[in-house]
Amino acid sequence: MTVLTRGAYAGPGTSLDFKTGNWRSTEKPAHIHAKAPCHAACPAGEDQQAWFAKLQEGHAEDAWRELVSANPLPAITGRVCPHPCETACNRVAVEGALAIHNVERWLGDEAMRRNWAYPVTEPAEDAPDVAIVGAGPGGVSAAYHCLRHGLRATLYETAPEAGGLLRSAIPRTRLPRETIDAELARVLGLPGITLHTRARLGRDVTIDELKRKHAAVLLAPGCQEGKEWSVDGAVPADLHEGLHLLKEFMDHGAVPEAKNVIVHGGGNTAMDLCRIMKRSGAETVTLITASVLPGPDADPSDVINVVPRELEEALEEGVEVIEHATINRLIMKGSQVCGAEIQSLRKLPGQDGRSRRVGFEGTERVINVDMVIPCIGERVDPEGLNGLVDHGYLRPSDRFGRLAEERVLALGDARGDRGTVADAIGDGRLAVSAVAAQLAGESDPPADARGEMPSGGLNLGYYEGISRAVAPKLAVADRTFDKEIEGDIGRAAVMAEAERCMACGNCLACDNCWTFCPDNAVIKTEELAVDGSHYLFDMDFCKGCGICAHECPTGFIQMLPEEAGG
Repeated sequence: MTVLTRGAYAGPGTSLDFKTGNWRSTEKPAHIHAKAPCHAACPAGEDQQAWFAKLQEGHAEDAWRELVSANPLPAITGRVCPHPCETACNRVAVEGALAIHNVERWLGDEAMRRNWAYPVTEPAEDAPDVAIVGAGPGGVSAAYHCLRHGLRATLYETAPEAGGLLRSAIPRTRLPRETIDAELARVLGLPGITLHTRARLGRDVTIDELKRKHAAVLLAPGCQEGKEWSVDGAVPADLHEGLHLLKEFMDHGAVPEAKNVIVHGGGNTAMDLCRIMKRSGAETVTLITASVLPGPDADPSDVINVVPRELEEALEEGVEVIEHATINRLIMKGSQVCGAEIQSLRKLPGQDGRSRRVGFEGTERVINVDMVIPCIGERVDPEGLNGLVDHGYLRPSDRFGRLAEERVLALGDARGDRGTVADAIGDGRLAVSAVAAQLAGESDPPADARGEMPSGGLNLGYYEGISRAVAPKLAVADRTFDKEIEGDIGRAAVMAEAERCMACGNCLACDNCWTFCPDNAVIKTEELAVDGSHYLFDMDFCKGCGICAHECPTGFIQMLPEEAGG
């Protein structure tokens, strides 16, 4: 039998003799488990609040298991993700965001070091098998989530080994090959996953063939072709397209010599190439980007889409950035570029209400340059894709990635609306959830409709200021092409970061509501209180004063109109 307890001084002859609940007229308290902003912002679908809670209890392996329920590659994403979760973190209102990516990386590395087992079991021999084209982060994520749903997975990869752009287009300074090899081997070695390498779509396998042999086909081919680039039709004879140049560097460890370099773009490929060219001996390297640098007045939708620490390190290394600008004209000497005219841009609303970047006359200036590297995006190679490519991309009809062809879904950057490793991992999870539901004859999994907890919904007075952990970094002079620049923060710092988590929108079992209620209207179970289910509101005595909601540190208690449920 569950025994309920009230606060002190609630015995016979006290306030319980007076049912003050009939005083209540407008509002009543309710438990509302809102989404933490970090969870809402995570493209991979991680619930950072949940795994930080496990760390607060001192259970690192449980934290990792909670993390990999969404993202099977935390050692990789902890290094390369732009971590929008940190930008969204409510701790910014106190003294600074949690170092989420550093903690995620540590958990991933610790799991590999200790060989923690992924929380999946081998599917039945006769379980439906899902074909996945492409063994990059999206495809590997999809294969892993197949196991979580009791499905088998068969991967078809064009390259000799899995990894996709993780292996071919992210420098070792950000992502060591040892980390890729170790984490991918652990996932792809799980029973129920089969990998076929050197299997090219359109040459070795076809979508029609895969549909006949498999329950569904997930397409994660990545974007392997650069977009055509020119400035009013002018193209240097020795043009080096960004992704192609980066892949060449990854394969051969060298880039063409240049003295003054412009990189035109605003993504991670552009930033990587800026740093590679500077480290290769270029005297000046200038990034020309239509976006804006981060700052207090910057429009979040206009901020350059790169990993923040990579931008910081590039500036340390001497890369110049010209924001809100474009190349207006190339100055050629024969077929060789020798200069570029740069023009400033501004984002202005058009007649249709949509904002567009517009060039401003009179802002033109010329800079000397002997190499221009365009990084304006990539597109899908259409070979073998049954005409599903639309203007360079696979364009799904819903968030699960469904395409026009039945039982065929798309994920990763091939969709055109994705661009990060975390995006691809989240796509893999969602696509498999839809396939599993369809095979079980069920409706699509619903989206998380919970509201998000803003910092204004917290009682920040309960949170002590604690400095954020700072990861060690190589000095600029010590940075090479092979050494990882950012280091591990270590277990002690990880646990300290866990203590900084404010558990936004979740119950801390702090007893504040039970302690501060003046009418003994909050009761709890005699068992150890661990979450909101252990606390109840007795509406016979609650007069709607709102003290419990005000004193709830996390915003888990909210005042609702009297007629609302809860």
